[in-house]
Amino acid sequence: MRDTQLYSQILGIAKPWKVTGVQVSLVDDEVEVAVAHGGGQLVCRQCGKPCPGYDKRVRRWRHLDTCQLKTVLEADVPRVQCPEHGVVTIRVPWAEPGSGFTALFEALVINWLKVASISAVADRLRLSWNAVDGILQRAVKRGLSRRAGLAPRKLSVDETAYRKGHDYITVVTDQEQGVVLHVAENRETHSLGEFYELLSEAQKSGIESVCMDMWPAYIRATRDALADADHRIAFDRFHVAQYLGKAVDQVRRQEHRRLLGQGRCAPEGSKYQWLRNRSTMDWHQQRGFTALRKASLKTARAWAIKEFATRLWGYQSRTWAHKGWQRLLNWMARSRLKPMQQTAKTLKKHLWGILNAVLLGVDNSHAESMNSRIKTVKVRARGFRNKQRFRNAIYFHLGGLQLYPDGIKG
Repeated sequence: MRDTQLYSQILGIAKPWKVTGVQVSLVDDEVEVAVAHGGGQLVCRQCGKPCPGYDKRVRRWRHLDTCQLKTVLEADVPRVQCPEHGVVTIRVPWAEPGSGFTALFEALVINWLKVASISAVADRLRLSWNAVDGILQRAVKRGLSRRAGLAPRKLSVDETAYRKGHDYITVVTDQEQGVVLHVAENRETHSLGEFYELLSEAQKSGIESVCMDMWPAYIRATRDALADADHRIAFDRFHVAQYLGKAVDQVRRQEHRRLLGQGRCAPEGSKYQWLRNRSTMDWHQQRGFTALRKASLKTARAWAIKEFATRLWGYQSRTWAHKGWQRLLNWMARSRLKPMQQTAKTLKKHLWGILNAVLLGVDNSHAESMNSRIKTVKVRARGFRNKQRFRNAIYFHLGGLQLYPDGIKG
C-alpha cells in the first residue's frame, strides 16, 4: 500500500479531497501530509449553497503523531464568493472551521484534559499553553451550543469561592442530572437572573423547586423570573443547621467568658462536641458528651434546641410542619439566649421557604458535592487567571457537555 493511500484511509479522506504526498523529516521529527482539492462544485460552509471559487489559501493542521513523529496536514483550501456571506473558506472534512488541529487530535487533547491540567497536557503533546486552552474553550462552546431543550425540574443554587477575599461565583446545578447548568460571575441578582433569561416560559413553568441558602439576591432573582416562586423556593436544611450551629457556638463562647470572669471552671475543648453529629461519635465520646450536656449550662439548652430542629424535616403536611417549626421558634424566642433569639428572627422571616424544603424533600447536598468537585478542579489547575477560565473549566469537567468535534464519539 502506498503512503498516500495509507494516509487517505487513516484520515478518512474521500473525494473531492485526496492525499497527494507524504514527506518525512527525521531532522524535524515531523511527517507532512499534503492534501489537495480535486475540483468539483464548491459550496459556502455557512449556508451550503453552491458558489463560484474565489482563490486558495494554504492551511496547516496538527494531526495525531505517526510513530512518535509530529504529523501535520497541509492543504490549499479553496475560498468561495458567497452572495450572502462574502468570501468564505470551504469546510474541510478533517477539522472544524477556525481550528489549527484535526478533529481526531482535538479529541485526544480533550481526553487528556479530563485527567490532567492544561500545563501538563501542553508539555506532553508539545503544544503551547494557549493552544491547549483554545481547544478547551472550543470544546466548551461546542458543548453549550449542543444543549437542546433543557428541562430542569429540581435546581440547586449555591456560591463557590473563586479566590480568597469574598470573591464568589454562582453555580446552578440540576439535582436530577448531577451536572452544572450555569456558572455566573459574582453572587448578585443578575448573576442568577442570567440563567433564568436562557429559559423559555415553558421551561420555567417546569421547575418544581429551587434550593438555595437565604441569600437575598438569589431570592429576588427567582421571584423576578418565576411565577409563584414563593412555593418553589426551598431553603437548604444544611444552611439552616449552620445558622443554629453558629448560635450554639456563640452561646458557648459567651458562657465560657462569663464563667471565667466569675472564677469558675469552664469546660475546655468542648466546641466541636456541641457541633458534632452524635451519630458519628464513638462510645467514649458519647459518654463524655452525655456528662457535658447534663451539666447546668446554657450551652446545653442551646444544643437541645438545635437537636430538636433536626427532627422537623420529615413532615408530610404543611399544617403540621408549620406547627412543629412554630414550636421551635417559640422555644428559641423564650430561651433567654440572645444568639438563639436572633437566629429565631432570621428563621421566622424565611419560614415559608423552610416549609417548602420540608414538603418538597429537597436540599443542597448536590450543590455541596459539586462544590467539592469544583475545588478539585481548581487545585489541579493551581488556580485560574480570571473567572472566565474558571467558568470554562467547570463547564468542561462538570457540565455534562458533548465536547468532541462532529463525527467523533467520546
